[in-house]
Amino acid sequence: MPAERVTRPTILIAGGGVAGTLVTLHLARLAARRSTGLDIVVLEPSDLLGRGVAFGTPEDRHLLNVPASGMSALPEEPGHFVAWRAEDDPDKSTHPYDFTGRREFSRYVRELLTESLQAAADLVSVRHVQQQAVTLRRWGAGAEVTTSAGRTFRADAVVIATGLPAAGWDWAPDALRNSPFFVPNPWAPGALDVIRRDRSGPAPVLMVGAGLTMVDVALSLSGPDTGREDRVLHAISRTGRLPRTHARSPKLPNIPDVSEWGTSVAELRKHVTRHFADVVRASGDWRPALDGLRVQVQTLWGRMSDEQRLAFVREESGYWNVLRHRMPLSSAERLNELRAADKLFLHRASVAGAEPLGRGGLRVSMTDGSTQDVGWVVNCTGPRTDIRELGNPLLNDLLTPVHGVASATVATGGMGFRTVNGRLIDSAGSPEAPLWTLGALRRGELWETTAVPEIRTQALALATTLLDTLAPLPRRLADGRIVSGHHPVARPRDLLGLPLSTTAEAATIFNRGLERVMRLEAGAEDLLRETLEHDPDFALAHAALAMLGHEAGATADVQASLAEAKRAIQVRGDDRERSFVDVIDRRVSDVRRSGAQALIAHIAAYPRDVLAVSAAVPTIAFSGVTDLQQEAWALVEGLAPAYGDHWWYISLLAFTRQEQSRFEEAALLAESALACEPSSGHAVHAQTHVMYETGQHDEGRVWLDHWVTETGRSAGYRAHFAWHAALHELALGDLDAVRRRYKAHLAPPAVTGVRALIDSASLLWRWRLVGDQPPSAAPVIEAIGPALLKTPQTPFIALHAAIALTANNDAAGLAELREHALGSSEAAMHTLVVAACEALTAVVQENWSHAAQILEDLYPKLDNIAGSAAQREVFQDTLIHCLVQDGRQEEASRLLAARPSRQGC
Repeated sequence: MPAERVTRPTILIAGGGVAGTLVTLHLARLAARRSTGLDIVVLEPSDLLGRGVAFGTPEDRHLLNVPASGMSALPEEPGHFVAWRAEDDPDKSTHPYDFTGRREFSRYVRELLTESLQAAADLVSVRHVQQQAVTLRRWGAGAEVTTSAGRTFRADAVVIATGLPAAGWDWAPDALRNSPFFVPNPWAPGALDVIRRDRSGPAPVLMVGAGLTMVDVALSLSGPDTGREDRVLHAISRTGRLPRTHARSPKLPNIPDVSEWGTSVAELRKHVTRHFADVVRASGDWRPALDGLRVQVQTLWGRMSDEQRLAFVREESGYWNVLRHRMPLSSAERLNELRAADKLFLHRASVAGAEPLGRGGLRVSMTDGSTQDVGWVVNCTGPRTDIRELGNPLLNDLLTPVHGVASATVATGGMGFRTVNGRLIDSAGSPEAPLWTLGALRRGELWETTAVPEIRTQALALATTLLDTLAPLPRRLADGRIVSGHHPVARPRDLLGLPLSTTAEAATIFNRGLERVMRLEAGAEDLLRETLEHDPDFALAHAALAMLGHEAGATADVQASLAEAKRAIQVRGDDRERSFVDVIDRRVSDVRRSGAQALIAHIAAYPRDVLAVSAAVPTIAFSGVTDLQQEAWALVEGLAPAYGDHWWYISLLAFTRQEQSRFEEAALLAESALACEPSSGHAVHAQTHVMYETGQHDEGRVWLDHWVTETGRSAGYRAHFAWHAALHELALGDLDAVRRRYKAHLAPPAVTGVRALIDSASLLWRWRLVGDQPPSAAPVIEAIGPALLKTPQTPFIALHAAIALTANNDAAGLAELREHALGSSEAAMHTLVVAACEALTAVVQENWSHAAQILEDLYPKLDNIAGSAAQREVFQDTLIHCLVQDGRQEEASRLLAARPSRQGC
């Protein structure tokens, strides 16, 4: 049959389970966003896409083993599946921690694909061909795939997405393997129906394997609607261990720092044991340790030799799987009911032999010396590990040399293919063929790669790579010319793909510094200085150094760096770099007006300029361009098309969501970002606020301390994270812990300047409000410095200056600050800041009634200028204190009861 030809780029996807379908929908979404025409052919024998082995079950009782919050198909929207479920059935109670049916998830993926194709209109076509791919040959720059029905398809790129291998049954003796009462694949259509219909043979059923497949089979074969009430189930495995269960409520992962963990199984075992012990001691639960370790598994696996990887598979993988692949509580409760009723028995053994029974069924002998007369034996062992033994014609063909070269080679022990970021490496060591894979077929090089959280990320990355390869966007060269996307890159680029007017060596160091800015890690300014040693004419690095000095308080000579940036930009630089230098010049001279306007205009033109966006968004490190929350939120949300699922953007979005009191969504975003980049300070900051605002004080303190001592060891702004932990301790009434933390992390000289003002001084005042006697505020006042206290330039700084002066009982200082605010041209300064000074002066003078009267009117107006909800809360704390001191206990109690951080969740 002649090959089918098309005129625009064609991508063929061999396999239409969840992995292949996720690639398809991300291709459609990206192509629509880029206005790129694209044709997709999916070869999948099943009549429906998005099912495969894992999600093809027809039974609602077969549940996902990941909560709904972890099952979004869109990495940039981790709450998408939860929202879809709520919209799909508004009358049904939905929660992010629900364990929903696998069949429901399959329908979700298909509906999202349909929606994505409708949005792509005529740009993207998808053909689902119900045939299996069996051979693949190179064809020009592309490939030619032949199906089991003899049809041939030509494509510019091919994605191998055959999914999880089928279970193996080499363990079965010949008498069992050849028996009609042996079910080798319980997921084959109708396989379990035969057992349910059986009324004549022995009632017991033997399930070989005790993992999640066994759990599903046990649920399918038990109960009044499943055939026989006299049925007894037996499950055997080498260890006799059932999968562990999920916790009753979500637990945040405690991600370890694995930088010094070594590469051998013995070394890793030692570190993992200590990690689990530390987490269990601190939190009382092993699950946060396992889930945090899972984030780092691919990093650890990548360091290991093939020999050590295979040793892990032999020695440790069984226990890992028991802990890692957990079952929902509802499934565990049903199994416990069956065991209590003597309907389910576990055996630590293997099958030794089998012989047929006269009345049907089998007598199975086991290695523990026992025998069982059963009606059926169901294979519930896991998937085969070696893809060379699967009998899959396409995989076999890829591994077969053609003209001396095979299209693919196997990774560790045959557990998938060797790739370069998903692109197949042929037997000559080349990754140049237009062949990609994802999911289970990367298990040998990634280990953890079969769950939806990993597959969705791979699918989006693969879709991006495919479009960048087949239909790249135009590029601007150093001389300003626009050329096709296939033109060679003329300059090095930053971490977000923007060109840099410098040498490759300097760009490498600059990007290391940029990464530290993005992670909120210390030392970015040192790397920028090192960059300039390699290229003194790199204007962007000079401007970035000036920015960090001016905006974030880094150690830098702002004026000298700015002068060098203005000089260097005349030597070399493109439009974006010239604009950035101009922005920093304006910010230094007029941060609140023309500087803010210039920064916003620059971001509109260059939304992927991380340095500019960092300066514009209010965070720990930067004050931002606006005091209005809604404007800051709009700025962050408007950047979504430019960043997609990038961990840094997701981190900023998480903080925005918690400020909007969308706490569940914020938590999901923060967890998603940390799963990609465990050192993301912005994501940790967002998650910390979520835990405080929802009353998770004990867990929040433990989790934050773990992060700071593990993956956050290089974090900048450690004082602010210490402040957050101290707030949890204040809420818990653990004042001894507050005292220890203040002395270790928040007392001068450890903190100075803005951090001493915002964190240390405000903590001392809150501390006093709970009725304790904190250390003197005088050293903190000295560390802050007179400029911030007497002539603050923004309402946010001014309000914190007022709190600091109150903590020091400085009525004269408050009067001086009030006069400064009165003289400001900014409305918030000469209204709200003045009112705050008057209220806090009354507090110092113990005029509680007058102070409460002003604060009751003032507090609701501080949303736009007093920082985050946790930072603004100090004014409400002060109001509550004044009400109590004024004898208005009932009013104070009402305010306190309404506080989410006092209610729990």
